[in-house]
Amino acid sequence: MQFLYHPDSGLSKIKIEGESYKYIFKVRRHKEGERIALRNLQDQFIYFYTIERVTRREAELLFLEKEEKVVMPKNSMHIGWCIVDPKVVEKTLPMLNELGVEKITFIYCDRSQKNFKLDFDRLNRILINSSQQCGRSKMMGLELVSSIDEYLKIYPQSAVLDFGGKHVICEDMVKSILVGCEGGFSEEERELFNKSRIFTLKTPLILRSESAVVAASTFLLLK
Repeated sequence: MQFLYHPDSGLSKIKIEGESYKYIFKVRRHKEGERIALRNLQDQFIYFYTIERVTRREAELLFLEKEEKVVMPKNSMHIGWCIVDPKVVEKTLPMLNELGVEKITFIYCDRSQKNFKLDFDRLNRILINSSQQCGRSKMMGLELVSSIDEYLKIYPQSAVLDFGGKHVICEDMVKSILVGCEGGFSEEERELFNKSRIFTLKTPLILRSESAVVAASTFLLLK
């Protein structure tokens, strides 16, 4: 663990309880007087605290100092992801978080199963746990829109990952890319796309939606 997440990081005094308490004192075996690092994942500071007091259920931390420490890739990346099975999203999210994806917009496209419902509280908990492990300093943004049409109105410059497009190349400086669900996009949705902003991956194989999301993110963020 690179740091402990606490929404109140930065305050002069913080109380630790619940799962955070169990992890710090039952798993990591920290003791009174030791120094630990915290983040709130809203700013770019890492906050250092000393463990002032420990009881059977909670602990009190006192602020020592802070340090501005940005831990994010140099490139920014936004993904529009047509909704797939929530279990698939939950398994893929830590990888996208570690790669440094800045924001994901989930979209109900024509071929998304409308009974799929995302639990955003659960997704945020997954992101927090992932960030604590990989050291990421800023929380990934998550949002939901109802259709491809709505998405393109909000993000008109978004590229699209689809069959028959150009190869995704560095020179295009793609900052936002739309990825379909299983089965791809409908013909009605394809009519909405700017043909010059349609890209493909350089592979003859058919990728699952989550594989395409990870592949595109890896290429564009780690190039």
